[in-house]
Amino acid sequence: MSLFSRLQHRADQVLDSDDPYVPSPCVSVCVVHPIEGTCEGCLRSLDEIGAWGQMQSSQQREVWQNIKLRCAKKLQTTKP
Repeated sequence: MSLFSRLQHRADQVLDSDDPYVPSPCVSVCVVHPIEGTCEGCLRSLDEIGAWGQMQSSQQREVWQNIKLRCAKKLQTTKP
């Protein structure tokens, strides 16, 4: 399973959960893509990463939704 598939699966789990605690998407691969401006590991933007600790859980879930969409886009472009 690719990194993007695993991240997309994790996003589904988080978004399907009613738990008030929203886990961080960080996977400790902190490299920002020079063109896209998103982390290569978690696909968050620098703004999303910087604001994560101050976000409400609803905002954190929005970030997870963004990650899910970014994963889908990455998976579409990497298919043969």
